[in-house]
Amino acid sequence: MEREIKTTLQALMDGIERADAAVITAEMSRLDYLVREASTSLHPQLSHFLTRRSYAKALMFLDGVEAIPAGLCGGRAQKAEELKG
Repeated sequence: MEREIKTTLQALMDGIERADAAVITAEMSRLDYLVREASTSLHPQLSHFLTRRSYAKALMFLDGVEAIPAGLCGGRAQKAEELKG
């Protein structure tokens, strides 16, 4: 299932980069379906990233990156830095 999720995430990110609304819509629907189907079997961290739509982090997780930086996708850590600067 993780392979299907990764393929879908890559297609989604490609669609976003190309601003292709049809691809984005289709891949988001597919991803939502896959996450629902695998909800009990997914690694908790991967599930966390997917349910919060942190797709870059989910791809990093699926690629085996061990230390995924907090706030990479615009989370609280990044927002705090923006407020300081």
